[in-house]
Amino acid sequence: MKDTEIEMIIANMTACGCSDADADKVRRMHEAGMDNEIIQCLRSCRCTLLDELHDKQRNVDRMDSLIRSAGKIMTDARQ
Repeated sequence: MKDTEIEMIIANMTACGCSDADADKVRRMHEAGMDNEIIQCLRSCRCTLLDELHDKQRNVDRMDSLIRSAGKIMTDARQ
């Protein structure tokens, strides 16, 4: 992989929300000639981002439930 390509990958990792530690790890892997292992690291970062997405979705679901419950309480109070 060319240095310009790895810098583009690292910039995109940062834009995607990957940690600085993971971006540094990819840079070190490239410098050590371990370009094949970079894909595994990127997959690991993807899994982390997906776990975070699922956590956020659970929070949105909880908020939706809270809104429904509060709405029901207010409706019942008016009756």
